[in-house]
Amino acid sequence: MVPHRFVPHRFAVALAALALASCGGSGMPSGGKAPVRSAPPPVRTTVPRPAPVTRPSAQVLMIPGLEGVIGADALQLGKVFGTPRLHLIEDDSRKMQWTGPACILDIYLYPQQGASRPTATYVDARRGDGREVDRAACVAALRKAP
Repeated sequence: MVPHRFVPHRFAVALAALALASCGGSGMPSGGKAPVRSAPPPVRTTVPRPAPVTRPSAQVLMIPGLEGVIGADALQLGKVFGTPRLHLIEDDSRKMQWTGPACILDIYLYPQQGASRPTATYVDARRGDGREVDRAACVAALRKAP
């Protein structure tokens, strides 16, 4: 058996071939042009729209002395009581508040079927210290003079 001789130039050629093979190419064919790949057609999905939320109309507080308040919208309430101290809008409802020496009046407006704007459906009244006050008396005390 003939001993195997190490030949340095054969080793260098094999090493260079391995190095070139591991580099990868630019992905271009030998003609120098990029390959033409057709993109898959876009996927179209139809997402159904949720059904509109139908809420039952808010309970309307009917107490004598609240005429002209219950059923009024924000503009009408402004004419009756002036500029509110507080006017909060949350989603499709509102809370408006007026204050005076006699009481604090909170009026809640909710959308009503057949109305284009939220209207007053509930009234709450209290003193500055939190004690309850007659709602109709508070409305009367805070009304602007005509």
